[in-house]
Amino acid sequence: MQHWRELTYSAFDGLKLAGRCYGWENAKAVPVVCLSGLSRNSRDFHELAMYLSREAETKRRVLTLDYRGRGRSQYDANWQNYNPAIEADDAIQGMVAAGLQHAHFIGTSRGGLICMLLAAMRPGIMQSVILNDIGPEIAGAGLVRIKKTLEAAHSARDWADATERLKLAGERDFPTRSPADWERHARMIYRENDKGKPGLLRDFDPKLNKTLAEIDLDSPLPTMWAQFAGLAKHPLMLIRGKNTDLLDESTVRKMAEMHPGMERIEVPDAGHVPDLGERPIAERVAAFLDKNDGH
Repeated sequence: MQHWRELTYSAFDGLKLAGRCYGWENAKAVPVVCLSGLSRNSRDFHELAMYLSREAETKRRVLTLDYRGRGRSQYDANWQNYNPAIEADDAIQGMVAAGLQHAHFIGTSRGGLICMLLAAMRPGIMQSVILNDIGPEIAGAGLVRIKKTLEAAHSARDWADATERLKLAGERDFPTRSPADWERHARMIYRENDKGKPGLLRDFDPKLNKTLAEIDLDSPLPTMWAQFAGLAKHPLMLIRGKNTDLLDESTVRKMAEMHPGMERIEVPDAGHVPDLGERPIAERVAAFLDKNDGH
């Protein structure tokens, strides 16, 4: 039995976008909107969404979205539209299509940057915010790694090959993941090839690579401190992988100074990004949401 239904809707420019709706019968509680990382998709949040919609003490509606060019959403002919400002509008349109006016937001990596933009664009739609391994300042080492990941082979022979690729790339930062964990992550990231061809493809538009190719790593990277300041009036939780290469401890300290009420979780044996579907993290997320329902 499938415990979610697909959402399809149109972006402002007519592009066909998609997402998943979990637990839509849970209409009394404040819903949750989940925003994924740069090349990721709505499947990243499946375990967390299942927990929040079916098992947590307060059962909620959960909306997980595929930005343009990812997952089941249409690819954009203009790769320059793959930017957080347009993706923030995609998220707003997804909420409208799902009938949501107000929600808790969970943003992983790129999704967290979009949360900061939404705090400036539409603060009234946000009940609280959880940032997963992201801050207003991005460490160059992590960006280099992500760039190399996107530039790496876009395909795999089969699920065993995809799983092994992810394990080789990530086992240093996630040393305790089991073979089953790595395969589960492979199934989030890869999809079957189109038109019955053999093999697997990463589930995003390869033109996303161009968005990082334009970044000059020899110059200071742009920051989003002004946008982060927009979260001051919202309850905030930061989840950080202890082994992360994208979010420096110095950035976290500055975030805590700007938002003294920010809750923190540091996840051992995790790099970029912690898996929110792991039960101890999912339980902490649910408790944070419960505490801030009436904010």
